[in-house]
Amino acid sequence: MDRRLTLWILLGMLLGVIVGAALYYSVDATIIKEQISPWFKLLSDIFLHLIKLLVAPLILSTIVVGIAHMGDSSALGRIGFRAISWFIIASFISIGLGLLMVNIFQPGVGAPIPETAAAAIGEVKELKATEFILSVFPKNAFEAMATNNILQILVFSLFAGVALSAIGEKGAPLVRGADALAEMMLQITGYVMRYAPIAVFGALANVVAVSGLGILGTYLELLVEFYASLMILWVILLSVGFLFLRGRIWTLIRYIREPMLIAFSTASSEAALPKLFEQLDRFGVPRRISGFMLPLGYSFNLDGSMMYMSFATIFIAQAYGIDLSISTQILILLTLMISSKGVAAVPRASLVVITGTLAMFGLPVEGVAIILAIDQFLDMGRTATNIVGNAVATSVITKWEGMLEVEEPDFVAHPHAPAHTVAGGKAGLELAEDMVEDQRTKR
Repeated sequence: MDRRLTLWILLGMLLGVIVGAALYYSVDATIIKEQISPWFKLLSDIFLHLIKLLVAPLILSTIVVGIAHMGDSSALGRIGFRAISWFIIASFISIGLGLLMVNIFQPGVGAPIPETAAAAIGEVKELKATEFILSVFPKNAFEAMATNNILQILVFSLFAGVALSAIGEKGAPLVRGADALAEMMLQITGYVMRYAPIAVFGALANVVAVSGLGILGTYLELLVEFYASLMILWVILLSVGFLFLRGRIWTLIRYIREPMLIAFSTASSEAALPKLFEQLDRFGVPRRISGFMLPLGYSFNLDGSMMYMSFATIFIAQAYGIDLSISTQILILLTLMISSKGVAAVPRASLVVITGTLAMFGLPVEGVAIILAIDQFLDMGRTATNIVGNAVATSVITKWEGMLEVEEPDFVAHPHAPAHTVAGGKAGLELAEDMVEDQRTKR
């Protein structure tokens, strides 16, 4: 099922580009914009709405169950400390590499500056540290879930999980309910994922039909240099992963290719989250670890987005001929470190953060319009990178804790298998090992 779905997604991407290009070169632009584009957009929007339906209950249930089953509060604190340390180091590497590469390539020199750029991004609100810190703490748990505010859901879930662990048997029914909720959401995820190829087709057909293939040529330099920078970041992340996981890093890459494709084609980290949970289950990451690490990573470990923010900010300064000193660029790095956290659920969040950073440092905010035309294509790359970063971080921390289990063999793999039967406990692991032994005996 997984391989067939991957092929269907790739086919959807290819057909989307072909159909979009055919429409762009054969149909009037006004007709495309007013009559055709909304229908393509509808195909992808339905998928994103269904995915957003899953995010809040999935994160809430997995974190609560993960913490409640962890039992040992010292283990939770140790894992949390290691995770945050990893995220901070990864953030510095991502943003720093972005600054380095954009200064080496200088893609903004000579870039076109639209005359009507000022109105393209809308009202600019300067990002303040106090407002960000306050926004982390929910005033209403239901409001946080209704708006898919991952950071606020994370805080509430942490409190709920620790409290249920503290009250012991009295909280057992709620823990079992949360466990059942997590399995139900994963089952629903399996249904929703069958629609992914159609959503991918609609998303790419819409972009290409409106902008044409020529848009790739116009901004070819920026695209190539940004993706080259992302490739370097991938090499760094996977190399560090290899130091901990050794040969299993190749298995991890194979397992996360489908979430990466979903993230790349839809340019949505949320869209890939449920599938990423499934694939890490198969790789051998216990749900009590991934249920804690992935939501935390989606708030604090967006490696691709952080590289893009530093790359795009300096790109805009270059386009306007503004020479920024090393000290100013370091301040921009530190600002992005803070302001980029907790933005995974915000549409085009990277553009919002870039806009706020530009305003904070007195740079031309209207320059954001320069990259708007190809932001979709840039967003695809940075979103896929976010998936790689979080998958590696989760797997490495699990290995560091000595909890990485034997991955589920391909012949017993099932895309909708409940977490506890795959890697969530001893029973699932022993079953997998017995089946491996049976297979060897037959050979």
